[in-house]
Amino acid sequence: MVHLFAAVIFLDMSERKITKIAREVGKFTARTMKASGVGTAEFDLIHVVRKNPGITQSEICKILGADKGAVAKQTANLEVKGYLRREDNPADGRSQLIFPTDQAQRLKNSKAHIEAAFYEWLLSSLEEPDRREFVRLLDIIYTKCKEESKADFPNMKRRMESEE
Repeated sequence: MVHLFAAVIFLDMSERKITKIAREVGKFTARTMKASGVGTAEFDLIHVVRKNPGITQSEICKILGADKGAVAKQTANLEVKGYLRREDNPADGRSQLIFPTDQAQRLKNSKAHIEAAFYEWLLSSLEEPDRREFVRLLDIIYTKCKEESKADFPNMKRRMESEE
């Protein structure tokens, strides 16, 4: 384990700054959204419903790894706030299907807008040529990351196993 820790210290030239920047953007986004009446956990639930319209509360619990009671309370609150709507489940009279409303769809755009504004502000501290080069390099890293993720992280799994 000490070997892995030492490897992380010497190999992480980025000092996890990408993670740290994303965390700060996330904090700002969460605070801004909370001011409009939606907390982080509520946004996560809305996101699940937007990705899976017609989902049941039970399925939401599985996806989020959340307690039934918490999901029931959040779902009810989001329905009152106008972000979700319910319909009877024709396949199972004991459950209801949950759908996003137009207001929930607009919330997605709101979150993306907040994040984009923050990143735009951060990039404004760079001169135009540096900004273009940074974005070009970031695109290379992002592409590599997505390819690794889509392949179920084979290179990273091997790397982590070899460091143990």
